[in-house]
Amino acid sequence: MATTTHDAGHGAAEAAHGSSGMPQLDFSTYGNQIFWLLVTLVVIYLILSRIALPRIAAILNERQGTITNDLAAAEDLKAKAVEAENAYNKALADARAEAQRIAAETRAEIQAEVDEAIAKADAEISAKAAESEKAIAEIRAGALESVKVVAADTASALVAALGGKDDADAVKAAVAERTEG
Repeated sequence: MATTTHDAGHGAAEAAHGSSGMPQLDFSTYGNQIFWLLVTLVVIYLILSRIALPRIAAILNERQGTITNDLAAAEDLKAKAVEAENAYNKALADARAEAQRIAAETRAEIQAEVDEAIAKADAEISAKAAESEKAIAEIRAGALESVKVVAADTASALVAALGGKDDADAVKAAVAERTEG
């Protein structure tokens, strides 16, 4: 039953249109179709040219401007980075030179202090050596005198033991002759 109704409705539509085929290909409506085609194309052209394309162009121009500005900013930052690196390297070289200068000054000061301490120590050693030599000379002189006295006493005792006459002047002269020679 549904099939019958459908077939009946379809048959009525065919009868209304006739058996000429598709209405787009009907030559009697070409003028009307061309008119509406032109109206539609003009409306689409106006919409695109007045609304859509200016917006797209503005967005593209804005993007291009942003890209150009970003590239310029990147170049500026790169130049600043190179400048900062050069300044850093210069500061580093200056700091190294200053450190070397300070180290050289410190070495010179330390060397001067060491030289001064060595000179002072040498002077003290020389003074002590002179004092020691003086003391040794005094001890030697005292020892020589003691040796002369002991030698004179021994010689006198020997002469007396051998049965000779003890002449103090002769003993002193003999001891002096032997100790000096």
